[in-house]
Amino acid sequence: MLALLAEEPRYGFDLVRSLGALDGMVTGEGTLYPLLSRLQKDGRVASSWRDSDTGGPPRKYYSVTAKGRRALGEFTAEWSRFRDTVDHILVKATT
Repeated sequence: MLALLAEEPRYGFDLVRSLGALDGMVTGEGTLYPLLSRLQKDGRVASSWRDSDTGGPPRKYYSVTAKGRRALGEFTAEWSRFRDTVDHILVKATT
C-alpha cells in the first residue's frame, strides 16, 4: 500500500482498482480501509478531502508521509533479503 501511495496520492476505490489489476493482488474495500486507518494512526499515511473530478461527492485521498517513506524503504530492504533467501532455498530444492 505504501508503494502505491508513494507514486501519487490516491483515494480508496482507486487503490482497490489498482490492486485488482495486478495478477494475484485482489483485495476489497473491507480489507483496504482498515489498513489505511491503521497506517494513518501510525503516522505513515495522511489523508485529505478533495473534490471529485467527475462531479461526484468529495473523495478522501491518502498520501504517504515521510515516516511512511522510511517504513517503505525498510520494508523494501527486508523484502529483498527475504525474497533472495526463498529463491536460494527453491533453487536448492529443485536441483
